[in-house]
Amino acid sequence: MDVVFLSRLQFAAATLFHFLFVPLTLGLSFMVAYMETKYVRTKDPVYLSMTKFWGKLFLINFAVGVVTGITLEFQFGTNWSRYSAYVGDIFGSLLAIEATVAFFLESTLIGIWIFGWKKLSAKAHAFVMWLVAIGGSLSAVWILIANAWMQHPVGYAIRNGRAELTDFMTVITQKFAVLTILHTLAAAFILSAFFVMGISAWHLLKKNQIDFFTKSFKIGLVVGILSTFFIIIEGDFHAVDVAEVQPAKLAAMETHWETKPNAPVFLFSWPDTENERNHIEIGAIPGLLSFLSHHDVNAPVTGLKDIPKDERPPVALTAISFKIMVGLGFYFLIVMVMGVLFRKKLLEKRWYLWMMVCSIPLPYIAIEFGWILTEVGRQPWIVYGLFKTADAASPIASGQVLTTLIGFIVLYSLLGAAGFYMIYKNAVKGPVDIKHG
Repeated sequence: MDVVFLSRLQFAAATLFHFLFVPLTLGLSFMVAYMETKYVRTKDPVYLSMTKFWGKLFLINFAVGVVTGITLEFQFGTNWSRYSAYVGDIFGSLLAIEATVAFFLESTLIGIWIFGWKKLSAKAHAFVMWLVAIGGSLSAVWILIANAWMQHPVGYAIRNGRAELTDFMTVITQKFAVLTILHTLAAAFILSAFFVMGISAWHLLKKNQIDFFTKSFKIGLVVGILSTFFIIIEGDFHAVDVAEVQPAKLAAMETHWETKPNAPVFLFSWPDTENERNHIEIGAIPGLLSFLSHHDVNAPVTGLKDIPKDERPPVALTAISFKIMVGLGFYFLIVMVMGVLFRKKLLEKRWYLWMMVCSIPLPYIAIEFGWILTEVGRQPWIVYGLFKTADAASPIASGQVLTTLIGFIVLYSLLGAAGFYMIYKNAVKGPVDIKHG
């Protein structure tokens, strides 16, 4: 098999697996910090128990996420050396900041939080957890800025056959980066909210520590509904920006072939790439694509036919990833609104509690397909409009990549099974008796 395809597959497998753990780390850390702050203010032992229970799940998740993330950065040297040589001046500096500042700050603070229960005052200990949450977000911010630069390269100049940094502030403050950061963090909060609400719903169904899990559920509900509304609003800004800087991705997302005004959105469509049309078109909403991408129903939207065939992303995978992500997003909104309506009678709505238990995996699925949309929709470029993926892979034998790919899959499967089993075991077990902390 082709070394470029295998290298892409290996990076995708490692990233998709790593990203099963990152969002929960980002969102749950803030929720634990809030719970501990509530304990400091109220001295209610329930909030102390909540801090320790959800904090333990956070730590298990964080540990697995760290292990799976380390291999990703090494792949830029082993599998993507030509890419690293071409953009290392820009991309390398962003990864260096993330690793040497944000990640080590977060890791050090987590150690202080774990071992500081009896050594720090209650206020100081809670403050450390807030710093952990902020440090985790800062770590994600630098990674997302690096990815945003690959999606929309700015602040560089081509010198001596490679991209060199010319304006660091432009790189870190560009609109595409800001929107990517906001979108990803909001998605992380939604996932964490469903995680907390789903586990709480399970225990409420069992009538286990009702006060504890009712309070936990409501904290998750507040976080979830605010984040869901935010991500829908932010998604509108994101669509406009994608239309401007990545028209090929937008056209593939909506299987839009002809450049025209009053462009429609289809509730479902299936592309016929060979004949440059759609096999299936269901539920056309005239003008909606023009409005979403330009805030004008009469604005023309670039179609795939006006983009060279060798610069189009895989249309079917891009489109289905987008539909799944958006469809689940509206499901999340419906479920959260129901939660607000049922918040005072949760124990009576057993069917809703079961719905929340079954919904725990759905934000994971939405986020994974969101990542696929982001990365596959950028193809065939590794740096959009500047450097193609086919030119970026290391000149190594495909057999070497295949061997490491198989090794990653086996190792990550075992690691993932162990990590999720530990989370499941501790989640089902529930908190320690609140009377004893």
